[in-house]
Amino acid sequence: MARQFAYFYFLKNDPDKIRSVVPLHAAYWKNCRLKEYAGGPFADRSGGLITFKAETIEKAAELMMSDPFVSENQIEQKWIKEWLVE
Repeated sequence: MARQFAYFYFLKNDPDKIRSVVPLHAAYWKNCRLKEYAGGPFADRSGGLITFKAETIEKAAELMMSDPFVSENQIEQKWIKEWLVE
């Protein structure tokens, strides 16, 4: 049974590099075609939140670690948490 996860991330202060990675980041998450996916940036553009369903925390973490923001070293802090939605 799939469980709900929340991925919070805060970006480094490198606006030019971040702007160049945003299209890759958005395409990556769209192409994952995850169940109950929702995501977007914080209003101040300091980071964002993505929610989605995955079978295990390990699978959710694998998805997070494949995010282009992570592979391009643009994340200052990140968390993946199982979210018990009621």
